[in-house]
Amino acid sequence: MADLYIPLLLGTGHEGRWSEHAAKFVLEQIKTAGIDTELFDVRDHSFPETHGPKQPNDRTAKWREAMARADGLVIVTPEYNHGYPGELKIMLDALYKEYFHKPVAFCGVSDGALGGARCVEQLRQVVVELHMVAVRDAVYFMNCDKLFAGGTITDPAYVERCKPMIAELLWYARALKPARLAK
Repeated sequence: MADLYIPLLLGTGHEGRWSEHAAKFVLEQIKTAGIDTELFDVRDHSFPETHGPKQPNDRTAKWREAMARADGLVIVTPEYNHGYPGELKIMLDALYKEYFHKPVAFCGVSDGALGGARCVEQLRQVVVELHMVAVRDAVYFMNCDKLFAGGTITDPAYVERCKPMIAELLWYARALKPARLAK
């Protein structure tokens, strides 16, 4: 599986974000599955203005390189007012062809009972327009203020919740990689 590279994108730069704890937890689950990965944080790629996919800039260079070689993507993001953060959309919009025919898995984060399900639903529509394949299985981190009390996850059941999502992501990554390379 080390032949696959699947980065993780943390979708908010919000101060005091619970989703950072979730992202680090999911990153460890990806590594445990034997996948080459790294964490990308929208905070490190903040944009004072928007850039289209045909307007390369210094802030997108590392992200562009990572997604060009990536075999898939995991997005961990909080839900804000039934939607996803604006900085996540700006970062996704910074690229285009680098996303083509790659699977993407989602992890929603919320201090409510739905765990970010509404923002994940919207993101599925966005990634289809980026020519990505949204995997069905997702992980929803609900009541995150309690779930990550002290900064570490308090419910060990989330290890098992991540496994189907990662397995489906890997299936698509393996299935789509040969076709992408043959183009």
